Amino acid sequence: MCYKIRMKVAIFFGSKSDKDTMKKAADVLAEFGVEYKAFIISAHRAGELLRKTVQEIEKDGFEVIIAGAGLAAALPGVIAGITTLPVIGVPLECISEKSNGLGGMDALLSIVQMPPQIPVATVGIGNAKNAAYLAVQILAIKYPELREQLVSFRKKLADDAAASGIDIQF
Repeated sequence: MCYKIRMKVAIFFGSKSDKDTMKKAADVLAEFGVEYKAFIISAHRAGELLRKTVQEIEKDGFEVIIAGAGLAAALPGVIAGITTLPVIGVPLECISEKSNGLGGMDALLSIVQMPPQIPVATVGIGNAKNAAYLAVQILAIKYPELREQLVSFRKKLADDAAASGIDIQF
């Protein structure tokens, strides 16, 4: 889909190992015709680069940020602290020999428990697709053509659900 107005979402994550999960957000955005750009930047290891990149995407007209992070999950909160753009956090499960075995609960709690005045919207563990759907909903407030597309998408979901629950044979 090609829109005359360029709706833009930035996707951040802190490690190459998160790429497959975060690609799911990119796929949903592409499905709705929303332009995105993805960055692998660690909040802990490259704080100044992160700050500079966030400032650049603000200047470039990006409107929503999706940020995935595991373990201490500082990335979404750090980004929220340096921008007024809406930030959607994706808690990630870290699976490695260095993993703490908490299954992403540590990341979920780190992202959800932001201090007052610096909120981060948060989706379920590993649910980058829902982060993208939420970004689309946020953008649909401003872009009527995207709102129409979202309404159609939701209607199809409802129709499919209704059709699958009719006359079930066991």
